[in-house]
Amino acid sequence: MLKRSENSQYLLVTVLNVLVTVIEFVGGFASGSLALLSDAFHNLGDVGAISLSLVAHLISRRKRNGNKTFGYERAETLAAFTNSILLIAISLGLLVEAGKRLLAPEPVHGQTMLVLALVGLITNFLSMAIMLKGQGANLNRRATFLHMLGDALASIVVVLGGLVLSHFPIWWLDPVLTLLLSVFMIMEAARIIYRAIDVLMESNPDVDLATVHRLILSFPQVKNVHHVHLWRYSDRVIMLDAHINVVDAQMPVAVLERLYSQIGDCLKRELGINHVTLQAEYNRGKNEQMIVPQGTEE
Repeated sequence: MLKRSENSQYLLVTVLNVLVTVIEFVGGFASGSLALLSDAFHNLGDVGAISLSLVAHLISRRKRNGNKTFGYERAETLAAFTNSILLIAISLGLLVEAGKRLLAPEPVHGQTMLVLALVGLITNFLSMAIMLKGQGANLNRRATFLHMLGDALASIVVVLGGLVLSHFPIWWLDPVLTLLLSVFMIMEAARIIYRAIDVLMESNPDVDLATVHRLILSFPQVKNVHHVHLWRYSDRVIMLDAHINVVDAQMPVAVLERLYSQIGDCLKRELGINHVTLQAEYNRGKNEQMIVPQGTEE
């Protein structure tokens, strides 16, 4: 479970984003700026993302049980996937509205847009400062930090737009900025969805299988490795199942246990695979390849 200080930091970031979201919504309607409203929706997505990520993190800390023998760690992956789908839906709606505005531009109060965008920018920098400490060591904190960084970049775009519209009546600039921000949000969300799908589909987390093969066969007690399955279970856990053919059919259990431990330590140290399950065999599968062709697995 999160430490109290971390809980407080997440709560403070959430409160800051709620405040700036309300301010930008009010200002967006008051100034007529669609770009400011799109930034408000982006911040609203952040509020949901941070809140859902915190809840998912707390759920993921629950212990395994008879119903969830793997535990609850993938709650965080499901939260990221859900947040990203919602963000894309909002962005598509803003794209449609921006297209309508391009066909029929409306006046925008540039000074109001500028002031409120500056408020949003300052808030985003405060949020980044809060999440900066420890973000390199924790993926959730790093993801939140990067989200705040993206928000800051979006706010900078809106600030520049407000600055221009304060002096020049270029009304088409507001929907163009909205289009750019919406595309940015869609790209950001798509990357998270792609990563979440990779986890849910149990894809190889960019671990070189040739290196796995070489490391396991570097132990003289092993003559072949096959039926390898490698996947990322969660942000913290990379799992590997494999069958190994040992050179001695009479190898004692104590020796096997020591071999399993040594191989597991090696794979964790060299490749970050921190959950290794091995099955020792002698003749069965001794001539099989490491990856079994689809449809032929036992």
